[in-house]
Amino acid sequence: MTSASEGEELTRVGPGTIMGALMRCYWMPALMSSELVRDGPPVRLMLLGERLIAFRDSEGRVGVMDHRCPHRGASLFLGRNEHGGLRCIYHGWKFDAAGDCLDMPSVPPPDFKQKVKAKAYRVVERAGVVWVHMGSRAEAPPLPGFEILDVPEDEIKVAFIQRDCNYLQALEGEIDTAHFGFLHAGHVDVDDLAEDEPVRYTVIDRAPRYHLTDAAWGTQYAGYRPTGNGGTYWRFANFLFPFWTQAPNGEFASHMHARAWVPLDDAHTMFVFIWWKHAVSAMSLPQPVFKDGRPIGGTSRGNRFRPNTSDWLGRWRLDANADNDWKIDRTAQQNGTIYSGIDGIHLQDQAITESMGPIVDHTWEHLAPSDQMITRTRRRLLMAARALRDQGVAPPGAEDASVYRGARSGYLVSGDADDWQKVYAGRLAEAVHPPPSPMRAAE
Repeated sequence: MTSASEGEELTRVGPGTIMGALMRCYWMPALMSSELVRDGPPVRLMLLGERLIAFRDSEGRVGVMDHRCPHRGASLFLGRNEHGGLRCIYHGWKFDAAGDCLDMPSVPPPDFKQKVKAKAYRVVERAGVVWVHMGSRAEAPPLPGFEILDVPEDEIKVAFIQRDCNYLQALEGEIDTAHFGFLHAGHVDVDDLAEDEPVRYTVIDRAPRYHLTDAAWGTQYAGYRPTGNGGTYWRFANFLFPFWTQAPNGEFASHMHARAWVPLDDAHTMFVFIWWKHAVSAMSLPQPVFKDGRPIGGTSRGNRFRPNTSDWLGRWRLDANADNDWKIDRTAQQNGTIYSGIDGIHLQDQAITESMGPIVDHTWEHLAPSDQMITRTRRRLLMAARALRDQGVAPPGAEDASVYRGARSGYLVSGDADDWQKVYAGRLAEAVHPPPSPMRAAE
């Protein structure tokens, strides 16, 4: 059980919190590059509880800064994006993407623009994503060394989805493999599945066994089940500092991806999914079917979004949400068409973690052996945040981004009796690997 004080340390991410300080050691995916147009309107952006605005200037440079003009505090969201900078409409002061003041037309000469700077954060673009570093160190760290960031950009797909709950409970839903056999497949009868259907072994045995360990990038588990013929069905997955996961929802050999749970504030999270479009995964395969060709209920593809608004939390919201009970179908739930009554695997996960409330009270939990990955990950996060605060020790991956290159997730069947880490290492060596990106070498 997590104590109240530990829960507070783990879930709070704003300025002055130990977890917020840890997050600021890393680059964070903040927006899709396509959300910002040259000389287009600024976009409101929330990150780690800070109200920011993002814009793209005439030269294509992206600025991410505090929304308050450093003159009198008027919001730069209302500003004019023109000729290489953002001009506050109150008195005309103009700032470039780095936050430097370019013009003070309301101040008689000599002005003092060289002494004024808007609070701006460092920005890079990679894989169709705008990344922001909110830390104060003189030199920004490298981007995380995920293999997916070495893939050519025209082979990468990206999705953003906002979730109305704390980042930790969203992240923990991702590293909880025991729920799959119930929430997503509780209505599935193994006799209805084809022999090569990946979910087959999960349905046969809904209580997986576990191996888990601390890893250079965070934590790792291997959920496993016997196949019945001397083999083992494995589901390898990872937590990667500070808020990344790799889920076992694709074939291990090709499943290059990274999934971020970015804290917007304490009660809202942005899920950012970056994946290789040629991987054999849930995102690339058609809806799974029973052996007679009928679609498996609750596994429809895609998500329906509400239109984006200019609110601080107005981007990438799902149409099915707490206001409409995530469009649960009680008839489908009762007649066994969909175990949860909610259609779509991502939406099922979203409904569960949002139903816990904005920040779950961890003191109510009664954790079981099947929750070992969750307890180990909490401890890893907490110890790293305290070491940063008390000893100045950089958390994993913040300085040596190459640690992430050893991380891969996915499912596979092994016919041997090797130790689980030997199985993982062997299949990782045989897997598809992109050549290192020239951009990575230049960082």
